[in-house]
This record gives sequence, C-alpha cells and structure tokens, in this order.
Amino acid sequence: MTHVNVRVEEGVAAVVLSRGKVNALDESTIDEVKDRFRELEADASVRAVVFSGEGMFFSFGFDIPGFLGHSKPEFSRFLAKFTDLYTYLFAYPKPVVAALNGHAVAGGLMLALACDRRLMAAGKGKLALNELAFGSSVFAGSVEMLRYAVGNRNAEEVLYTGAMVLPEEALRLGLVDEICPGEELSGKAMAVARELGGKSQPAFQSIKRLLRRPVAEEMRRREGASIAEFLDIWYSEATWRNLREIRIR
Repeated sequence: MTHVNVRVEEGVAAVVLSRGKVNALDESTIDEVKDRFRELEADASVRAVVFSGEGMFFSFGFDIPGFLGHSKPEFSRFLAKFTDLYTYLFAYPKPVVAALNGHAVAGGLMLALACDRRLMAAGKGKLALNELAFGSSVFAGSVEMLRYAVGNRNAEEVLYTGAMVLPEEALRLGLVDEICPGEELSGKAMAVARELGGKSQPAFQSIKRLLRRPVAEEMRRREGASIAEFLDIWYSEATWRNLREIRIR
C-alpha cells in the first residue's frame, strides 16, 4: 500500500504524505519517501519539489505506538534510515518547498526543516519539536538543521520549551518563511517551487552546496553518537512509561 503520492505539473513534483489521519512515520513510509525523491532527482523534467501532507497534518512524526513492539536494534535501524532521509533532503540538489497544510510535530517538523522553504497554512496548525515534553531527546542532525533555520537562541527556545506554536509564532521564530490562507497554500507553494526551479540549475546546485554541505557534513559526523544516546533515553524506564501513554487518533 502506498503512503506517498506524487504528481508532476509543469516541471514541479508534488510529493504528498498519505498515511492515516496524522501521516505518522514508520519504516516503510520513510523508505517510500526516499525512493520517490530519488526518482524525482533522476528525472530531468522535474526542476523542483513541493512536499506536503494529506488532511490536517503534515506529519505527527514517528508512529510511536507502532514502535513500542520494536526491539532496540529494529528501532535503531529505523532511526538510521530516518536521519539519513532528512540529511539527504537537506542536501537535495533540486529546490524543495514544504507546504505545511497542518500540524508538523517532532519527526514531521524535522523533515520540514530539511526543505529549502517552508510555507504554512494560516489557522490552527501547530509546529513543535516537543520531545522533551515526554522525556525524549532529538538528533544531532535535527539540531543542526534547526540552528541553520532559526539561529542558536531560537533553537534553544524551540527545544527547551517543546511548545506547540501557531503559524504566527512559527514565523517569528523562523520555523516558516510565509503564512498564507489554507486554500492558497498549494498554489503558492507550487509558485515558489516554480520560481526556484526556474533558476539556473548548475548555479542553484552550486550555491546550495556551498550553503549546506558544511552543515550536512557536521550532521553526518555526529549523527551516530546522537542516535545511540537517543536510544538509551528512549528505552529508559521513565521515558518508556510516557511513550506508552501516547495515542494516535
């Protein structure tokens, strides 16, 4: 069963997460996202990508109830794939625009942070890296992407509070670049992607590498150790107790 839908329109690909009501991420979904983006990277007719979710969520993040039955090695394998995915997207050679149609939480926001631009629908959708609220840590790569987007001080505010922020606050923090009415989000994101994709591809790719490669290299250098630390905290008694209380509706 596919959980990632793709359509191409005038040189811009729309990649849409479609997994249940909240677009929670499991291993097969991560694999599918990676496969679709690789196919689009190889397609010379595609010059840019818009990444969004179906329904009221961009993505809830990890399918936590689904992972409670995983062994530590199984979950470690998923985390390696997940962090590899966002690092790949962060350095993706074509422009990627996140169209945040609704909530983007934890791992969902990490995927959005990997994109070149983030547009958010006005309204009640919220963004958060709320891991601290249930006793979890994050990953070195996610911290580097957050710093890249919002700066050190705002990164501390986002991570230390774990607050669920509305679009206006997300804009203030730098988590998103623009807010627009929900009915205009898709068209606006496609227009931004089309504008970026219309620039010289070799020049865009060169500039993106100059901007992002040092950050991506640091992400890769520190990621393994951060995953190991994340796993120790995730499987601790106190955090595990909190995780069992999380429900996906």
